[in-house]
Parts: sequence; C-alpha cells; structure tokens
Amino acid sequence: MEFTTEPFDLEEAPAHAVAAREVIQKAQLDAVDVGPFGNTAEGEAGEVLQAVSALLRDSLRAGATRVSLQVNVIREGLE
Repeated sequence: MEFTTEPFDLEEAPAHAVAAREVIQKAQLDAVDVGPFGNTAEGEAGEVLQAVSALLRDSLRAGATRVSLQVNVIREGLE
C-alpha cells in the first residue's frame, strides 16, 4: 500500500502524519518505508487491511483532512 495524509506542513511532521506512521511502523508488515511525501508498506492481506483501518482511524482523529491511499494486490502462483 501507499499513502499520504494532508494537510502538509513543510516545517515539521503534523500530528496526523506522525499517527499514521506510528500505526504502520507497529503493524505486522513485511516492508515499511516512510518519507515526507509518501509512505509505503507491504504485507499479507489481513495485516494490510488491519493497518489501513487503524491508519484511517488514527490519522483522522489526529487532524488529517485528507488521506490518499492506494492498495495493490499481487497474487502469486495464479495459473
């Protein structure tokens, strides 16, 4: 998945961005990369869905006015 939260603040990370990153860093995901303008994470479907739910809940509670989220599904072993 890839996500960003808004509004942006170039001076320091806003509370909603910190909340979202904390959720992702604590989740049981395989790969996490956080950055100032975008964040990515990879993992099993169930873990990603739990992380997305917590990310939306926590970042909106912390003041996010917009959350942009993209989830890609890779299906291995399809015939």
